[in-house]
Amino acid sequence: MFDLGWTELLVVGIVALIVVGPKDLPVLFRRVGQFVGKAKGMAREFSSAMNDAADDSGMREMSSSINKSLKAATNPVGTAMDGVKSAASSLTNLDPESETGKLAAKREEDRKKIEASTARAAAERKQREAAEALAKAEAAEADVAAPAAKKPAAKKSAAKKPAAKKPAAKKAPAKKPAAKKAPAKKTAAKTAATKKE
Repeated sequence: MFDLGWTELLVVGIVALIVVGPKDLPVLFRRVGQFVGKAKGMAREFSSAMNDAADDSGMREMSSSINKSLKAATNPVGTAMDGVKSAASSLTNLDPESETGKLAAKREEDRKKIEASTARAAAERKQREAAEALAKAEAAEADVAAPAAKKPAAKKSAAKKPAAKKPAAKKAPAKKPAAKKAPAKKTAAKTAATKKE
């Protein structure tokens, strides 16, 4: 209503304090508050009476139709889209006994079957990929375990090499533990293959 900021209100308060005095200032503010309350009440009653009169005379329907026509004039694309939406909704409301309704029901069943088979195929593919990933992980673990087993055998042969000075006789037992780890890789591959099935 009035565009008063805090600084303007402060100036009005100081002037009122000087003119009216500190003794009568609370009484003045109380009376101003009562006056403002009465004015707001009268404005509320007036607006409700005007709304009731508009309802009685049918002005609301006329104003709503005017608002719709103004929106159509200002936003023709939105109005056209609303028309398309209403036309599309009337096309989707089909009689189930008509040929079009039966065809639509059949297409809906086919769509559901296709979605179900696609979901099933995707689930099977994910299971297959998980099994392959598990097999790769087990093979990687076996590869990591095999070099770890080879390192201690190599250290033993290196330690025995200077003492025995018979490399041909001592190297043969060092290779046997490494050969024992190779079947472990084959068993890991076999277990991965059985898990795939």
